[in-house]
Amino acid sequence: MDKKIDPKLIILIGVIFVSFSSVLTKMCSAPALIIGTYRLGFTSFILLPYVLAKNTHELKNVSRKTLVQCICSGVFLALHFATWLESIKYTSIASSTVLVNTHPIFIVLGSIFILKEKVSRKSLASIFIALIGSAIISMGDSSLGKNILYGDMLAILGGLTVACYMLIGRIARQKLSVNAYTFIVYTSCTITLLLFDFITGTPLYPYPKLDWIIFISLAVCCTILGHSIFNWALEYLSPSFVSTAILGEPIFATIWAIFLFNQIPTLWQISGGLIVIFGIYRFIQVTENSSTEN
Repeated sequence: MDKKIDPKLIILIGVIFVSFSSVLTKMCSAPALIIGTYRLGFTSFILLPYVLAKNTHELKNVSRKTLVQCICSGVFLALHFATWLESIKYTSIASSTVLVNTHPIFIVLGSIFILKEKVSRKSLASIFIALIGSAIISMGDSSLGKNILYGDMLAILGGLTVACYMLIGRIARQKLSVNAYTFIVYTSCTITLLLFDFITGTPLYPYPKLDWIIFISLAVCCTILGHSIFNWALEYLSPSFVSTAILGEPIFATIWAIFLFNQIPTLWQISGGLIVIFGIYRFIQVTENSSTEN
């Protein structure tokens, strides 16, 4: 890596790329399932030559247990996209992006009840703060109509399913490189979404040219350049810094939504969103401090 390139600047670019995910989804006329299918499908297709060149031997020797874990992780990632992308069709971008980023709450609950890990009182307090913020957003949105509240619930489900994806992935990645793990997960996610399309009778085509441009943009800009930058940044920056930086996504996404869709956040959304972001930020800091002490 060129030392003149500041990793913090690169991760800011990554956050900006990712923040356009909700905006592009809002602009797309295709159903949420189709958006997810082509986003992950194009991503897997683009990654295929690189993975075959660098990770063929590793992919051939993946154990059955690890493969099953990766596939399960991909299924939950598919459920994440199916619920979160659909939420953007109903609720505001501000509410959707804040609520889906509550996934650390579910990760903590999974760590306690499934992995039997101990969590400090400070961590639990931080998560409780984030829960209060989520409740404030939902209370405010409930007065705007049932459809908006339905969108909020879908966004929260998106946070729950992405937490499951991360929890399973944390185990699977111990046996695989990032490239191999990512490719298997994205491919299984694509196959799962295709299955959802078939079950629900959602057509794979035809769609307008703009939709196809959006599909490719989501794959290249939001997934490969966005999320891949976060993986790259972990080599140079602490996990807490990267996790904190990602909290910028709902902030940027809300700004784009104001100018592009005239979605002015309500007082409930602003106050609740800030409380959620603060709670998750505190959780990240507490987790980092406890890791350093250990």
